[in-house]
Amino acid sequence: MNSASINNSVNFFGNSCSILKKRTLLFRYLAEINLIFGFWYLQWRITHSINFDALWLSIPLLLAEIYSYCGGVMFVIGLWRPLVRQVKSLDQMMPPLPQIDWPTVDVFITCYNEPAEIIEQTAQSALAIDYPATKLHVYVLDDGNSPAIRAMTQKLCIADLQSPPLQKEASRIDAERSHLIERLQQLEKLNFNLQTAEKWLQESSAIQNLEKTSSELVVESLQQFILWLPPENQSITEKLNTEKQALEKAIYRKELELVELARFHYIARPKPIGIPHHAKAGNLNYAIFSGETFGEFILTLDADHIPKPQFLKRVLPYFYTYNLLSGKYEQNRIAFVQTPQDFYNIPAGDPFGHKASLFYGPLQQGKDGMNAAFYTGTNAILRREALINVGLQYFADEFSKDEKRLEEFQLVGGVSSNSITEDMNTAMRLHGSGWKSIYHHELLAEGLAPDDLSSTLKQRLRWAQGTIQVLLRENPFAKPGLTFWQRLQYFKTMYSYFSGFATLVFISCPIIYFFTEIAPVKTYGSDFALHFLPAFILNRLTFLAVTWGIPAGEVWRSEQYAIALFPLLIQAVWSVFTGQKINFQVTPKQRQAGIYLRMVWPQLLVFILTILGILWSIFLFAIGHLNNPWVHLLNSVWAIYNLLLLSAIIRASVWQPTKES
Repeated sequence: MNSASINNSVNFFGNSCSILKKRTLLFRYLAEINLIFGFWYLQWRITHSINFDALWLSIPLLLAEIYSYCGGVMFVIGLWRPLVRQVKSLDQMMPPLPQIDWPTVDVFITCYNEPAEIIEQTAQSALAIDYPATKLHVYVLDDGNSPAIRAMTQKLCIADLQSPPLQKEASRIDAERSHLIERLQQLEKLNFNLQTAEKWLQESSAIQNLEKTSSELVVESLQQFILWLPPENQSITEKLNTEKQALEKAIYRKELELVELARFHYIARPKPIGIPHHAKAGNLNYAIFSGETFGEFILTLDADHIPKPQFLKRVLPYFYTYNLLSGKYEQNRIAFVQTPQDFYNIPAGDPFGHKASLFYGPLQQGKDGMNAAFYTGTNAILRREALINVGLQYFADEFSKDEKRLEEFQLVGGVSSNSITEDMNTAMRLHGSGWKSIYHHELLAEGLAPDDLSSTLKQRLRWAQGTIQVLLRENPFAKPGLTFWQRLQYFKTMYSYFSGFATLVFISCPIIYFFTEIAPVKTYGSDFALHFLPAFILNRLTFLAVTWGIPAGEVWRSEQYAIALFPLLIQAVWSVFTGQKINFQVTPKQRQAGIYLRMVWPQLLVFILTILGILWSIFLFAIGHLNNPWVHLLNSVWAIYNLLLLSAIIRASVWQPTKES
């Protein structure tokens, strides 16, 4: 995935446009046939193939297949309308949006226990974003209150104030301030001459022989003063005072601008004992409500995600719509724009399956086509107004149920604190309140991926647990405000995290057959092949159409991890449904040394049993005691496929970086 995936040309009408992704019609055609043949296979399985002598195995397999088919139906619907968006940069919009009207933006860099060096690299890149210096503020939200990070921000703030852009701004502001002071001094001089004029006017009737030079001076002063002041004021004294006050306020504003040139800030929230802190959501919400941030838009970045200079200019245009009647740009109902996540430290072969071109590509584009693009916590710009309005609405609902939550006001009023996957839950709340979202498929920031299995599994477990939490607490099918298609998109994601149980059935069936010759299907003959093979082949062709353009190795690695993580997915479901306490765990940004075979013991056990089962079949064949050799062969092919899927996570558990990595 790279920036080339977006057409940056400006040869289209308007400031943004969207088109259907290429090969969408081919995908739809294949998907329809695939679903028909899949349904045909399932009805055959239900009516003709159940092994009633082994219902304890036959029924779980049938349920697993039905679960997979339902997931496939939602997968197809979710990809029915994938959008590819094009947009003109903020400084290329037509008609132009004057720079003075560009919005103010706050960049929130969320951190907890990451090394200061990583955060500094992200902060430096954020400060280097190509945007007017006075309209950009960068905040390090340090939830760990680290002295090292605080010292780093102070040092970087001073360095930023000495940078050429801010020095140029300081010179401009100081020049404008000096000009205003000069005008004030001139006005005070006119005030003195006005007093002379008023005195002359009072004495003019008694003093008829006043020197001509004095009269000329007074007349000249009055003429200058009249040119200074607006005509709507009636009293000369009122005019003088109004202008003087306006100049003093303008000078004060310029002095404030000089003070506020410091655009790099550090925020560490207090954490009183006995009050829930709500992890990352609370960290973000404290920054929103603490009174220290004011930007119209908020760019959220994880501590290690380095933004590219063009980030804001490439994304902010989505938030504006040109009104032909008024001839002005107006803000629309877009609540957030999400961009892809990618990583700059992934070693060759991607042993931990971090590449996510399927999600940050066809899946997000399909969600975008149904106004259901997900917010994923980083590399996204959010409208402050939308966050606050929706956040306060939900806080009011929670406060009405429990008035003690008032003390949490600054922690729960914006980003959702109802789940440890605060990002997806926040997006669902925004969509339910009538706001819209955009997925912009252009790589505008890169981060650090976990480079050990322990950190990877911790991250995936948090995603799974948090998503299931949202399902139980804010079921999308019971949530008001969502469209049917939005409900389906959210539910589809939640549904996928229950796949661990189906996977366990799929990988167990061959092992059970090798050692017991108990088959979950009554027949594996030509009738089975006639119904299974067309459905399987069409399924693979449909998936190929979806993943066209994504490297085959990456697609295969994602398939491997979708199956190999089955113990983690089962653990996630069990922990949430049994009410276990679930804490937000920050993904470590530094490699955790070690061999992690103990963390994959279920996969290792299945792997070993599968190999032993294949060897046992070979042994029986060699001694001539093998019954139903074709069924054994079919199960061996199934078992080898399972071995290939599980091998990825077992290799990852012992993977060590090379010197080049």
